[in-house]
Amino acid sequence: MTVYFIGAGPGAADLITVRGARTLARCRVCLYAGSLVPRELLGECPPDALLVDTSRLDLDQITAELVAAHEAGEDVARLHSGDPSVFSAVAEQMRRLDASGVPYEVVPGVPAFAAAAAALKRELTVPTVGQTVILTRIAQQATPMPDGEDLATLGRSRALLVLHLAARYVDRVVAELLPHYGADCPAAVVAMASRPDELVLRGSLGEIAGAVKAAGVVRTAVIMVGRTLGAEQFRDSHLYSPERERPHGPCDTGAG
Repeated sequence: MTVYFIGAGPGAADLITVRGARTLARCRVCLYAGSLVPRELLGECPPDALLVDTSRLDLDQITAELVAAHEAGEDVARLHSGDPSVFSAVAEQMRRLDASGVPYEVVPGVPAFAAAAAALKRELTVPTVGQTVILTRIAQQATPMPDGEDLATLGRSRALLVLHLAARYVDRVVAELLPHYGADCPAAVVAMASRPDELVLRGSLGEIAGAVKAAGVVRTAVIMVGRTLGAEQFRDSHLYSPERERPHGPCDTGAG
């Protein structure tokens, strides 16, 4: 049978994809990431499904559950928050399943940074202001960053930076980015994006650490720093420009 790594989305239960919800509804075993996955989503599982909270399990125990379900002839939903492609710890599970000969598929989900951008009502790429988004985190004791991926290096690009798992270390973030972005650079922090307790903090890079600490935000938050967050005067995209040549014919409906 098959293990399905499903992105549950950033927090709101209705931000799972249609494919994700349909897959969840036919898997009689579901391993889910504890408090990170909305409990309402578990209601999409079959009534007799085995539900396993993985928040207290290590990698070996999680792998054993996946392999056991496969050997019992059951499809398995492995429900992760956000999207499995970034900061999801899916890669090491896939490696274990490859070694065990267990087939798997990935169902993408809405990532936290997309939900944060929606909360800010901002496009992260703006013509002539910024066309690059860097998703990253900072080094912590348990997991160091690879060489060349420290904030001081990434900050030299002055691209829009999106930091996961960094709210607790906001002072460090600000200190390392100030030389490259300047104290007046727009910054924002979105905690619990898309959830009922969502919190949005806006300010300059020089101010944002104080706002984060005053609000008591230490986890489940995305930090964004970059000029596109405050862009107002910018050139319209060429995509919909009246000067752009457009094909004419029976398939040209004018939609969009």
